[in-house]
Amino acid sequence: MKITLPSRFLSFVILLIGCQLGALGQNQATKPVTPANRVIIGIERLVTPEFLPHLQNRRVAILTNHTGVMPDRSHLVDMLHARPDVKVVKLFSPEHGIRGQEDNHVADATDSKTGLKIISLYGKVRKPTPEMLQDVDVLLFDIQDVGARYYTYIATMASVLEAAAENKKPLLVLDRPNPITGIYVDGGVGTNAKQPVTGPNYLPIVHGMTVGELARMFNGERAAKKLPQAELVVVPMRHYTRNQWFEQTGLPWVKPSPNMLNLTTATLYPATCILEGTNVSEGRGTMQPFEFIGTPWIDGEKLARQLNSYKLAGVTFKPIQFKPDSVVDGIRIYPPKFVGQTCYGVQAVVTDRNTFESAKASVYIMHALKTLYPTQLEWKNSRLDGLWKTDVTRKQLQAGETPQKIVSAWADELKYFRNVRAKYLLYP
Repeated sequence: MKITLPSRFLSFVILLIGCQLGALGQNQATKPVTPANRVIIGIERLVTPEFLPHLQNRRVAILTNHTGVMPDRSHLVDMLHARPDVKVVKLFSPEHGIRGQEDNHVADATDSKTGLKIISLYGKVRKPTPEMLQDVDVLLFDIQDVGARYYTYIATMASVLEAAAENKKPLLVLDRPNPITGIYVDGGVGTNAKQPVTGPNYLPIVHGMTVGELARMFNGERAAKKLPQAELVVVPMRHYTRNQWFEQTGLPWVKPSPNMLNLTTATLYPATCILEGTNVSEGRGTMQPFEFIGTPWIDGEKLARQLNSYKLAGVTFKPIQFKPDSVVDGIRIYPPKFVGQTCYGVQAVVTDRNTFESAKASVYIMHALKTLYPTQLEWKNSRLDGLWKTDVTRKQLQAGETPQKIVSAWADELKYFRNVRAKYLLYP
């Protein structure tokens, strides 16, 4: 007798197998993912009797993008737009747009599927104005973050939270996993250290929190600055624990932006994004962005030896060459450095993701480049200082300070942040 299984069931089985194999590939013993213990994300709980009343018979504005989907990839906007008891009145879009295919400033538009107006919050306007919220009863946020301060989605969430507080509009945040775990916290906070954590500018490079936990912290810390707080509701996950890497959740990976192709990209992003403040390629324009470091003038063998001499835990570097393109995975991206030119350099290879300290690695990478190429390395000061949230780190490196001394200076501000963070965590 021939048995035919539904395609969605087969897809789910394949997904689970892939998750388990991915975990084994990281040399880490993991609990097998099953339909009974996979992570249940906020969007799945939204239409339950516990949370649906927040939206029923109300005018809703949604801040989301292509990651705001169910595990079967059905989209939040389509799901709510089809409900007769919920009135979706407009959409807000972050960097990369609603469909995640823009790699520059995003313009206002109309959603082709629902006809809803899309207001960009990644152009001239970064925060909803009172006029934009006049016909709105409740705001809803659902976007997958990647766990690093550099990533702009949490800044957009903070702006919407601020607008919700100022205009007395309730805000619902649908929680999702931190792909690189909720354990690792590292990196300098810069000039905003030891202050109430009301937004991304007060975070270390790697914060170890989910978007729901960040929203709770940004909102709760507003009281310390005597700022109005939003009526915030976080729809939490189930079966999620802080030590889970993304593929251990049983959820499908939807690349959060054109260059965030997979979990390896997200793991290395806090280390190599700093190269955006230099004339060195961080691998944009390739199928391994943020894994590659290079230029036409780097000697890959020398750079690999220098980086490996630091003996950084959980990562090694090997010589490679690559040629950046303007199209990545079918999407035209913002023109990368050295497009069409052969670059020489290194690939960062994570050997143990649980011991790899990506925030610290950013300082060692810059130290290696400055050591080997003091005249060819260009420092884009404002961009570097914006990424580090201070000019101190750049000036220390330029003056010849050791990476060890630079990262050791983070200890006090990280201790302060961890104490604040502890008050807002939702998961064990």
